[in-house]
Amino acid sequence: MSLGMAPDMLFEFISYMVGGDRKTKAKALAQGEDPDGDAATLDVLAAIEKFPGLRPDPEAFVECLEALQPRLYSISSSPRVDPHRLSLTVDHVRYEIAGRARLGVASTFLSNAIAPGTTLKVYVQRAHNFALPADHATPIVMVGPGTGVAPFRAFLHERLAANAAGEAWLFFGHQRKDCDFFYEDEFAALQERKVLTRLSCAWSRERDTPKTYVQDRMREEAAELWAWLQRGAHFYVCGDAQRMAGDIEKALIAIAGSHGGLSEPDAKAFIAGLKKSGRYQADVY
Repeated sequence: MSLGMAPDMLFEFISYMVGGDRKTKAKALAQGEDPDGDAATLDVLAAIEKFPGLRPDPEAFVECLEALQPRLYSISSSPRVDPHRLSLTVDHVRYEIAGRARLGVASTFLSNAIAPGTTLKVYVQRAHNFALPADHATPIVMVGPGTGVAPFRAFLHERLAANAAGEAWLFFGHQRKDCDFFYEDEFAALQERKVLTRLSCAWSRERDTPKTYVQDRMREEAAELWAWLQRGAHFYVCGDAQRMAGDIEKALIAIAGSHGGLSEPDAKAFIAGLKKSGRYQADVY
């Protein structure tokens, strides 16, 4: 059972144990509403604390919780480089709300709870329509902030093993360069070997500098990015689906307008055409 975010059924259960305003509030939460503006922070413990004095039957309480769902991670290595090793890129989730530390279930398990050599059960789920071009000479543009960089590390390893001639451009972003620059040395080495042609980084929490995101870097280098697309580059996005992916697409539409001379409808149609032809691929979550 998951002790992550409180499910609707838990609030429905609570609504039968409380009365008055508390019942109204619990029913609202059970229906997906946010009466106090804190619904996004209510894990199971916080939900119980929000309604003090509850004494639920343990068995009934457990039945209200949801089973822990599988965690899907992008593979960040290529079997052509090492067929006996598979790597993942996992950022340890940890933050604080109301003075209490919150830890990611899977990331904490992988980083702290298991010893080297431990055997785990895993399975592979194919990411259909998210793959390198068949022609290794085709340029690729990859946008992968945070752990979204994982499949692109695998792409670059694959191209390294294949001696691919195609250009490769990676947009990577995170909070701070000193502690969040995943694979910095490795990407530098790939640049030296001409496997990674361009590397554009964006840092959103650097001291004394404005917040910069990958879509900002795309706009700054719009002329060159548009030139790559005109040369037939395939465009890839991996990462957050809620905001980042949409912001990336908006930036690309704006670039098609400003540097391609397209009207907004035509720019949107251009992006739709890239998607239909397989030249714009997204792996978002």
